[in-house]
Amino acid sequence: MKHLLCCLALALPLSAAPAVEDLKWMSGHWSATIDGVQMEELWSTPAGGMLLGMHRDVRPNGKSWFEFFRIAETKDGVVYFAQPGGKPPTPFTLTESSEGRAVFSNPEHDYPQRIIYTLRDGQLCARTEGEGHAAEEWCWGRSAK
Repeated sequence: MKHLLCCLALALPLSAAPAVEDLKWMSGHWSATIDGVQMEELWSTPAGGMLLGMHRDVRPNGKSWFEFFRIAETKDGVVYFAQPGGKPPTPFTLTESSEGRAVFSNPEHDYPQRIIYTLRDGQLCARTEGEGHAAEEWCWGRSAK
């Protein structure tokens, strides 16, 4: 009997490493107006081992700001590449993943050091955290556009 339990345990599938496909809940066109700032964040559907995204803010005075994103499967695991204002990419490695929650970390980066995405009450929320800085969080609903 002991031998049988051993072999049955070995036959059970091992849990797979996180994949970009696991983040499909982020996909869509999300928007909100917060303190007069029109915000939108778009994420593609996962394909080819990556999700592509962008964010845009338009202030009441008409000034705008943008950021490009890419989440990709790499040799180091799933990595979030942030490009604020089109600057060179900064990598953040996926360190936690569950249905509706993803945490990306880069302890070497000045700010943020953690980027957390959650799906809460039908809204996509992004939170940035880092030592010496107050955390910031934004939530957007699915856009009708």
